[in-house]
Order: sequence, then structure tokens, then C-alpha cells
Amino acid sequence: MEYYQLSASGFADRIEVPRSSISHLLSGRNRPSLDFVMKVIKEFDQVELYWLLNGKGNFPKKASPIEPDVNPAPKEKTQETKENADPNKGMRSKEIERIVIFFKNGTFKEYLK
Repeated sequence: MEYYQLSASGFADRIEVPRSSISHLLSGRNRPSLDFVMKVIKEFDQVELYWLLNGKGNFPKKASPIEPDVNPAPKEKTQETKENADPNKGMRSKEIERIVIFFKNGTFKEYLK
């Protein structure tokens, strides 16, 4: 809210939620629902989902130094490349730290390693 210079009521109006919702979140009475989080992400383009959920990452979002090519030229693959392609290449050294499941009722369950 501070970054966008919004009051609690102005923030609530922007994401189209009741003003009392913001009050309850700020006081710690309630936790944000998935619907609330998605409204924030949709309305404020500088908010990263990971940062909003975990407090880690960047806020505001860092601009990408290289613009992605919207229509990249198709890459040619040889038959050997297709047969030897490993979909898990590069993933073997990564470990899962946590899994978060979001439910339709706005709650979530977090599983930590």
C-alpha cells in the first residue's frame, strides 16, 4: 500500500474487496484468501506472487534486462537429440523445499521439508 501510496480503504477499493477485509488482515485477525492474493497480483503488476506469499524475492519486480522473443525461430532437433532428451536435466541437483496447496475456499496447506 505504501509503494502505491494507498490508504487501506483505497487499496480495498482498487482490488474490489470490502474495506473491513483489509482491516482484518492488517490487524492479524484473518489471513488472506487465494482470491484476495490473486486480486492483488492482477491489479498491481509490480507485486511478485512468491514475494507476497513468502516475503522472499523482489518487490517491486525487477525488470528483465532482456526482452523475451515473442516469436522465436523454431529450433531444429535431430532424431538423436529427441531420443536422448532428458526432461529432468538440470533438476537433479534441486531439492523441494516446500509444497503449498491452495483450496477453493481460500485456505491453503503448506508442507515443509
